Amino acid sequence: MALEAWALVFFKAAWYASEMGQYNIAKEMGASALEAREATLGEEHPDTLTSVSHLGLVLERQGKYEEAEAMHRRDLKGSEKVLGPEHLNTLTSVSYLGLVLLRQGKYKEAELMHC
Repeated sequence: MALEAWALVFFKAAWYASEMGQYNIAKEMGASALEAREATLGEEHPDTLTSVSHLGLVLERQGKYEEAEAMHRRDLKGSEKVLGPEHLNTLTSVSYLGLVLLRQGKYKEAELMHC
């Protein structure tokens, strides 16, 4: 339980750091939150997937589009499996993936995500 509580602290700290534009700190804290959530909740738990998504957003803001794409694809795959294709979190995952594809110039793939 203590590790799960720390995961939440790391997640919130990462979110705050990213809002303040401190992306290196956000990446470190986000990775720690993800690691702790994977260990305590499992790879497909909705909270773990939220950490995956947030880390993808941080990576995107750092311009690390390929890494961000991988995180968003992981989030989408897990969200579709656990929550279903019509769940709000899944649809948000689709949008995030579409945006990172757009930033990479993968216009056809991005368009498929946004249709």
